[in-house]
Amino acid sequence: MKYIKNTTEFYIEEPTVMSLGKFDGIHRGHELLMEHLADKKEEGLAAVIFTFDIPPRKTFSQADAKVLTTNEEKMHMFEQLGVDYLVECPFNQEIMRMEAEDFIEKMVRRLHVKCFVVGEDFRFGYQRRGDYKLLQKYAETFQYQVLVIEKIKEDARDISSTFVREEVAKGNLEKANHLLGYRYFVTGKVLYGNQIGNSKLGIPTINQIPPEEKLLPPYGVYVTEVTIGEEKYRGVTNVGCKPTIEGKNPVGVETHLLDFAEEVYGKIVTVEFLTRVREERKFASMEQLKEQMQSDIAFARNYYTNITEKS
Repeated sequence: MKYIKNTTEFYIEEPTVMSLGKFDGIHRGHELLMEHLADKKEEGLAAVIFTFDIPPRKTFSQADAKVLTTNEEKMHMFEQLGVDYLVECPFNQEIMRMEAEDFIEKMVRRLHVKCFVVGEDFRFGYQRRGDYKLLQKYAETFQYQVLVIEKIKEDARDISSTFVREEVAKGNLEKANHLLGYRYFVTGKVLYGNQIGNSKLGIPTINQIPPEEKLLPPYGVYVTEVTIGEEKYRGVTNVGCKPTIEGKNPVGVETHLLDFAEEVYGKIVTVEFLTRVREERKFASMEQLKEQMQSDIAFARNYYTNITEKS
């Protein structure tokens, strides 16, 4: 996949099929969009995703100000889905004030779009004046096709990034994973922590500090599955700031891998969340913390045993 970013002078020479949007989370609501892109790709068009590189907001006081997938996570997901080009356009004044008709012409001329695949609620152009009807209006003029995809619903509401964010923010990972069509995850490099898990508790952990814009589940402990390279491992993960440990600790994702003790510092690891075990809390002593962590590990083992028996 070719990743085009940091420029408004993008250009693709071959004929393309394109879908446009934020694509935060790439959830089940996007499935039909991706399927139609794949169908058109089979017909000989290059599959293009067009999105904007909108800078993270300075204040992250609410869940809807955070993202389900960072730009880097999104890039890897689109690559796995078989997208040929990901265009991440800077959301600058030129783009913000571009009339919808000019935006259409720019897409067709620069990206050789022969087919647009969009949702019913798709909006674009200055003051969001453009929609799928405007795309259809100019289809004959610019010689392209427009495929309009109906929204997929769950619980009588559209499946959307907002819906998923609400469930993640509540710690309802089972529901969030159902809406996504895969497990909610955090991807990042394993960093050196304070070594307390290994040296004082005898329970080694791997530590990640996600980007500030990444939406995390509520502080607490979760059953997880962890991918390192091509291998998957079972784990139990704490999300939070380790209130029992003295000092100011950054918000992090700390995971104990079951039956695994290899060195993974510096490696890129993906932690997938399955279910919530409990809230994060401060313990009176390190011994109490160790006892609780052992209980959490037992919970995770039991959870995985039940999954295996059901399957």
